[in-house]
Amino acid sequence: MSAPTEDLATGLSTAPVSDALDSLGLPGSLHGIGALRQGQRVVGPVFTVTYEPVDEAGGTVGDFLDDVPAGAVILIDNAGRTGCTVWGGIMSRTAHQRGIAGTVINGACRDVAVAAAAGYPIWSVSRFMRTGKDRVRVAAVQTAITIGGVVIRPGDILVADDDGALVVPTARWDEVVDIARRIDRAEEAIIEAVRGGATLAEARAEHGYHSLQTRKGPS
Repeated sequence: MSAPTEDLATGLSTAPVSDALDSLGLPGSLHGIGALRQGQRVVGPVFTVTYEPVDEAGGTVGDFLDDVPAGAVILIDNAGRTGCTVWGGIMSRTAHQRGIAGTVINGACRDVAVAAAAGYPIWSVSRFMRTGKDRVRVAAVQTAITIGGVVIRPGDILVADDDGALVVPTARWDEVVDIARRIDRAEEAIIEAVRGGATLAEARAEHGYHSLQTRKGPS
């Protein structure tokens, strides 16, 4: 598998990666999850955490952060709940200090100013100040999760930027990156052709724009 940091350095964004996933018939885009702040970007292996509502048996928001390796992207699934947070300032500062790449939340976070001051990147459904303590608990760590029909397994590669977040299966990473780079090159060629005097329709036709994301075969 190609080193994700290499693709981060070359500026491969979520848009062509999403298009590449479409061309292979693979789900991967995490709908409804957006960047807390613009101008940040992460690529790295997923560390999954699942939350569930607290019942009479109790439970805590957990200390899973101690087990997350540097360079990983934490993906928290709180089933899209936005009535309480599952990530706050202590976790942002600790994660940043430990070299964790970022956090993506199917749910809410808080202490936005703290994360911003630390330079720690977060993507979430929303932000809300109410604590998750005594409301939700950690149900599982490093197990497969499903968000919006996308099955995500620990170690899959997560890419996130200003346009949102998506996940690529580890076994398909090289294939997806290759297609995404070809899409990037085709789109740049279209722009150059227009600059050279071609109409947009001519440039798109020449470089096969309308078929770039079309599924090419079974996944």
